[in-house]
Amino acid sequence: MSRPFSPRSFSSPGSFVRINGKIRAREVRVIGVDGKQLGVITLNEALAQARANGVDLVEIAATATPPVCRLVDFGKFRYEQAKKDKESKKHQHASQVKEVQLSPRIDPHDLGVKVGHAIDFLCEDMKVKVVLKFRGREMAHTEFGFQVVKKFLEAVASFGHPDFEPKLIGRGINAMVSPLPRNKRAKNPRQTEGAPGPIKVPPPEESSNPSPAAESPPTRSPNSIATKQPLPAFGHNPFAKLDLAPGKDSPAES
Repeated sequence: MSRPFSPRSFSSPGSFVRINGKIRAREVRVIGVDGKQLGVITLNEALAQARANGVDLVEIAATATPPVCRLVDFGKFRYEQAKKDKESKKHQHASQVKEVQLSPRIDPHDLGVKVGHAIDFLCEDMKVKVVLKFRGREMAHTEFGFQVVKKFLEAVASFGHPDFEPKLIGRGINAMVSPLPRNKRAKNPRQTEGAPGPIKVPPPEESSNPSPAAESPPTRSPNSIATKQPLPAFGHNPFAKLDLAPGKDSPAES
């Protein structure tokens, strides 16, 4: 069955902007090129002023009574609108949620990769949902899963804070991490270093000043012992009176 009419456009009414002859109102409220209001005038007078200034008559508020139009170059108007939309989208990243999945037996290297991804998301003002799933008999030891989630949260503490404590829901542990404000957030280490790679999860801290008893004694080579620390003389050394200086006769030369 053929359609006698063309299908309607499903584009939102806000995305369609009427200009010049496409405006259907008889009277419009006009904003001049310098931004000052020119009052309510007829459509023909507004179009005449647009031609005189070499610009377009753009309808910016179609729902107003009467509609509000602006004298501006349509190309410049579209550029300004695109710039405003881009700026508004920057503040909408916080509503986006990225999910990171973990396991109780995750490898430290894989955990570093997951931490790196989470830091990238948090630095872009996105929330991170941490999900750790148990399989089979792993449910008998959920404490190992909480340890992994706790280590993950400690690694991203400089970039985001958990909205609530990790909870056991069903067969998994869930946690939500929100980004810190930009003035309190650390810089992304992968962007500063310039080399994308896994983030090393720091091991448990150790004392930087070990006790003297824990230090190993210095090793000495046999040559240093023979040269620097000669053995003590025997009480009855039969070779003590022999002169072994070079150039003289010795028992080895005879």
